This record gives sequence, C-alpha cells and structure tokens, in this order.
Amino acid sequence: MITDLFLTVATTLAALALDRYFGEPRRFHPLVGFGALAQKVERFCNAGGATVQYIAGIGSWGIVVLPIIIAVYLADRALSFNLWLACFFDALILYLAIGWRSMCEHIEPIYRALASGDIDSARQRLSYVVSRDTAALNHDDIVAATIETTLENSSDSLFASLFWFVLLGPAGVILHRLSNTLDAMWGYRNARFNFFGAFAARVDDALNILPSQLVGFSFFIVSRSSAALRCHVRQGWRWKSISAGAVMASGAAALGVELGGTASYHGVANTRPPLGEGRAPNLEDIARAITLVNHTLLLWLGVGITLYALLLASQVVGGLK
Repeated sequence: MITDLFLTVATTLAALALDRYFGEPRRFHPLVGFGALAQKVERFCNAGGATVQYIAGIGSWGIVVLPIIIAVYLADRALSFNLWLACFFDALILYLAIGWRSMCEHIEPIYRALASGDIDSARQRLSYVVSRDTAALNHDDIVAATIETTLENSSDSLFASLFWFVLLGPAGVILHRLSNTLDAMWGYRNARFNFFGAFAARVDDALNILPSQLVGFSFFIVSRSSAALRCHVRQGWRWKSISAGAVMASGAAALGVELGGTASYHGVANTRPPLGEGRAPNLEDIARAITLVNHTLLLWLGVGITLYALLLASQVVGGLK
C-alpha cells in the first residue's frame, strides 16, 4: 500500500510539473486525434430514428473509448514490474489528460483584451472556450462568462482527472478524459445529437458528480467562506447540471461574486438562476478565480502528501515495535 501511494503521489507531482512546464503538446495532442476519430464514427453511425440513434450512440461510444482504455490498462500492467517505468508511463498519461496550463493560456488573452478595451478580441477569445453565443456580450458579460468557464473547467480539466487517476489509475483518467471529450462533441440537445449523444452525456455526468462535489467543498475550505458551502448546496444542486452548478456556485461565493443570469446558446436565450452571492464580478476577479483554483490544487496535494507521510510513519513505528 505504501508503494502504491508513493507511486500515486510521485506520478501526480510529475504530471503536474510536466503540465506546468510544457503545457499541451504543440505539434500533436492525442485528444485531437481522438476527436477526429470520434467525428468520423459519428458521421458514419448517426442515422435513423430516435431509438436507432440512441443505440448507435452507445455503440459509437464503446467503439472509440473501450479499445483505448483496455490498451492503457494492459500497458500499465505490463510495466508494473518496474516502479520507475510504471511511474513514467502513468505520469505521461496523466499529463496528457490534464490541461490546466492550457486553460490558463486561453483565459489570459481574454483578460488582456478586456484590460485594453478590445471587446471584439475578448469576445472572439471567449468563443474558443465556451459553447454560449459571444457576439453580443458586453464587458461585464465577458468577465462573468470567463469566471464561470474557469471554475467549471478547473473541475473538468484538472481535478476530475486527478480524482479518477487516484481512484482507478491511468485507465480511470483516460475513461474520464475521453468521456468528457465526447460529451463536448456529442452532448448537445439539438436535432443532430439529442438521441445519439445522450449516452455520452450521461456517462460524463456520472463521472463528474463525485469530483465536482469535492471541488466545490474544497473551494469552501480554501476560502473559509460559509457562503461557498451554502451556495454549493442550495444553488449548485438545483442547477441544470449538479456537477457544473456545484463548482460554479461554490467558487463564485468563495470569490464573493454572483454569476448566472441570462446566456444565449445557439441563438436561444436562457435565463439561469444565480450562482454565488455578493457583488457583480469585475476584471480582477478573473485572476482571483485562477488563484482560487491554484490554492485548491495545493490543498489536494497537501492532503495526499500528508496521507502518505502518515502511512509511512505508521509503518516505521510498527516496524520498531
């Protein structure tokens, strides 16, 4: 158990260091290739009536996801004879799954454009990271949307990957990352994907429930704000997605701001309930949101390292006895 926990802690630190230093691979990211494959499978399989589309969606999910998970699991088992080879392989898989530096690199140009008053550029940059319509957003709308996506994506692209890696190893983190990618590609409630993408959306929801609740609770711990815990439960659990709602409600309250409100998706305006409580967000709250996530990451790492140290100490004491 001590060896397994050491491997998990060491691998996590190594993967985070790789993400911090290198960011996403510049030439080719495996997820790009996976997305291209998923797109081809969807074009070939997504046809027929509602029932056929739903069944095809399940089959397509299995076709593109299961072989990769099995391959990663078998490779991990094959390398288990050598601690350092296993650590290197696991760190590489986790590094490719997380995307926190990449997310920050997408957020920073939005911040700079807003700071310089270039609203058109800020709208364009925001459209790269959100699914809502951005063409008509004003300065305050862009600020709020940027904070929302920063908080939500911290769970999707960072904490959930760490959670499933700790729980199920590299195969678990791949399961989450590929499912999350398919949800982003297929999980729309429109004529094309309403039935075909339903299974992919449900799988992603299921995989995000537990880590998102831990993230929301962690925002409460880091901020020491009772409002974060209150909004997590009262607002987040009533949001259209309990996973996204919990993270955004708790995070917004931890920052002392209120998010939510009207947003347009594919030309349809949606009036959303509030998230968090406090004042309207301002430009500097974007940086504060990133700081909140970074401090939460330090909390998670601190807990993991402390658990390892306690187990190691208990083994040493037991050996002395």
